Amino acid sequence: MGGRRFAQRGHASLTTELLRPVASHAQGTVPRKRVFTVATVIAVGVFVAASLLYGPTSRHDSLVEPSARTSTPNLLDSAVSRVQEAVRTVVPPASGLTPVALTETRLQEASPLMGKAEARLIEIYQLIGASRHREALKQAEALVRAHPNFQLAHLVHGDLLSLQTRPVRQLGDVPDTKAMAASVQLTALREESRRRLQALTERPPEGSVPTQFLTLSPQSRHAIAIDASRSRLYLFENLNPPRSASAGETDRAPRLRLLGDFYISVGLSGIEKSIEGDKRTPLGVYYITSTLNPADLPDLYGVGALPINYPNPLDVQRGKTGSGIWLHGTPSDQFVRAPQASDGCVVLSNPDLQRLLNTVQIRTTPVVIAQSLQWVQPEALSDDRDQFQAVLEAWRQARGAGNTAELKAFYSSRFMHQGRDLEQWWPRVEGELRANGARELQMKDLSVLRWRDQDDTMVVTFGEVAAGQNRGVTKRQYWVREQDRWTIFFEGTI
Repeated sequence: MGGRRFAQRGHASLTTELLRPVASHAQGTVPRKRVFTVATVIAVGVFVAASLLYGPTSRHDSLVEPSARTSTPNLLDSAVSRVQEAVRTVVPPASGLTPVALTETRLQEASPLMGKAEARLIEIYQLIGASRHREALKQAEALVRAHPNFQLAHLVHGDLLSLQTRPVRQLGDVPDTKAMAASVQLTALREESRRRLQALTERPPEGSVPTQFLTLSPQSRHAIAIDASRSRLYLFENLNPPRSASAGETDRAPRLRLLGDFYISVGLSGIEKSIEGDKRTPLGVYYITSTLNPADLPDLYGVGALPINYPNPLDVQRGKTGSGIWLHGTPSDQFVRAPQASDGCVVLSNPDLQRLLNTVQIRTTPVVIAQSLQWVQPEALSDDRDQFQAVLEAWRQARGAGNTAELKAFYSSRFMHQGRDLEQWWPRVEGELRANGARELQMKDLSVLRWRDQDDTMVVTFGEVAAGQNRGVTKRQYWVREQDRWTIFFEGTI
């Protein structure tokens, strides 16, 4: 089984040359000149982010010794000015994110959420901006020792060494002519730099949640949301306490605390996967199905993998194909990948993936993959949640009463379960109702996640337990809004 999975389409491609610091598994060795030049572009992008930290007095000359500073603008001055202007003027369209200045206080707040290596790099930039170059050099040396495959850290370290003997105009201070050898790679790496900067300057407001999370069961101790447009994965802790039946479960608002905010890579061809081999990452609501031991995986997948349930029932109904979509790490010779570099999987650095592996649970952790996330306060979802809850309650009552005609009205003509349409599947429901008779049913540990694209869909997971019993079955339903009515197009046990 494990051997077959390695051939499935969706795993990171070995043929992609982007951000390959040393030998590639599939194409041999990338020339040293190209590696150095390509990584220089990321260095410049991150330097722009760092320059925003320090204010106007040290914005463009933080790597230059005082004696070498000049009033004549150089190329780096102009680049910093253009990016700063973009950061000030771009308003995130309906994202709900808050633009923030990269002050030292803000970075201290954000650092625990980022990957540890990224946070350490930001700390080095803070030291550079404060002209504490010796301390910065010491931190850079420690960072490259801890992560010898982190090309950007090596460039920072090299510039700090160069600074001991000459002024440094910019990170990766090499002749401009060397950039001509890798234009495609440079374009991708500039985009990575832009997205990293964007993630640091546009932050989710305190207590906000992505709009997909209407209700999250306490059984889901954690949740994941991925914003493909920003190359970010957000890891949440579910703060909702266990609910008792006597309490009525009246407060179903999601209470999520942001635990992590990580850079990720998606498919080489982008998102919206539809067919096997299209090198795209799927969009939708998924669940982690298992965890894979790195000892059983090729080095390509890094420290492990977390498969998700693509294709889900909505994907199947739409005729989408493919499989083997995982969250996984990077090869041992590689720290990160370009924003679009996999065969469809979501790829994190190994330290960041290890944090996920140490945190999330299989089967109960939802993974929302969206082109762009919209963030709101939980109370903003109350009307939609209450309206759907009324429909769900009506379904529960009809099923408990054993009223087959009333119950069947809740199911869509599009219903499909393991290749059986509604008419083929319905006799099974009638048999269950005859065997059990009328009985009070409880819905415990309810989760409702909403997915909106050309359809409006609810992914509903709950425990169905008969009154007076301690055990029941866990069901998952997919509801779709058809002509202003919510109907079920898939139902099964998990």
